[in-house]
Amino acid sequence: GNDDDLTIPRAAINKMIKETLPNVRVANDARELVVNCCTEFIHLISSEANEICNKSEKKTISPEHVIQALESLGFGSYISEVKEVLQECKTVALKRRKASSRLENLGIPEEELLRQQQELFAQVSE
Repeated sequence: GNDDDLTIPRAAINKMIKETLPNVRVANDARELVVNCCTEFIHLISSEANEICNKSEKKTISPEHVIQALESLGFGSYISEVKEVLQECKTVALKRRKASSRLENLGIPEEELLRQQQELFAQVSE
């Protein structure tokens, strides 16, 4: 039904299982159960975060709303790791913004940079 549109891609779950348990075989029905559990967990947290967001009269769910949702649903033990991941995401986003602005500050169009890159690749392969 409509719930099929609201699941995590199986490839992503398979990759996480393989990375977490590299030497363990996991049956297909167990993988399907993990997908369903992950989907349900995300739905639960999202719904709670949305309620918290609405109560604070905001229109956009923020990381703080998600953290409050984890706490109110009894998943407080996850919060320190969630905050670490959030900080990593902010760091990566900042680096991307800086790299992007450096590229813009060069004053060279992206097409020209790509042409120069191809030229360098051609020189290296000679």
